[in-house]
Amino acid sequence: MRIEIVRAWPDQVERWVLDLRDGATLADALEAIAALGVRVEAEHTGVWGRREPLSHPLSEDDRVELYRPIQADPKAARLDRARQQGYRWQARTRRTAQRTPTGKNKPEA
Repeated sequence: MRIEIVRAWPDQVERWVLDLRDGATLADALEAIAALGVRVEAEHTGVWGRREPLSHPLSEDDRVELYRPIQADPKAARLDRARQQGYRWQARTRRTAQRTPTGKNKPEA
């Protein structure tokens, strides 16, 4: 059975094609790629974009993906970018800004 193992970096993509026995699992594929000297962390792997357990059986032409660990917390990074761009959170939304102090909508002219 032929499978493809892929690892993406910001500037390049590494790709290996392996022949495994029928009925091979994700763990078998990781062992085979580790034997080639590729460093692999089992918790950062998946098949066709989905994280799968190591016991997941592989099929012909499956793509095993080796994911990079997240470098920064996505929420914190977004907040930092917003602060750098000078964004200020407005406590009032557009809808509440259109209301009068009595709580009723302003009549439209």
